[in-house]
Amino acid sequence: MHFGGADIGSYALGSGAALRVIPAGPGPRTAGRMGRVTDEALPEYAERVLAVAETIPPGRVMTYGDVAEWLGEGGPRQVGRVMALYGGAVPWWRVVRADGVLLPGHERRALERYREEGTPLRSAGPAGPFRIAMARARWDGVPDGSRGADGVKRDT
Repeated sequence: MHFGGADIGSYALGSGAALRVIPAGPGPRTAGRMGRVTDEALPEYAERVLAVAETIPPGRVMTYGDVAEWLGEGGPRQVGRVMALYGGAVPWWRVVRADGVLLPGHERRALERYREEGTPLRSAGPAGPFRIAMARARWDGVPDGSRGADGVKRDT
């Protein structure tokens, strides 16, 4: 897989204000609860993770480990933590588990997005359960238009 070499920049709104998702309500964050977005500054690592998530093209995915490898720091758990805390403001459904299993508690919403974007899926039957077809959906970080017909990356 190819990672790195891209200038990710910082994750910010057009106004320059960084986004932060705050868990809704008191107590621990629970599956399916939506957070609210504020203009508070994000930790630097979180900004970098969210910026990578935004670069993933529609219909493609990267694993938590892929994102960590792209950044050259952290690991799948750190990326997963960032996505759980702050990922609501980015295409969170494009950062996935390596086995292609849909995010527990968010399967229906993620499946809707995957179908809209044409993300390759596989299932045991017409009604599911569904998984992402990782061999076809996984993105290596190289813009799709920068490869030749032979699949070799071209400098752009």
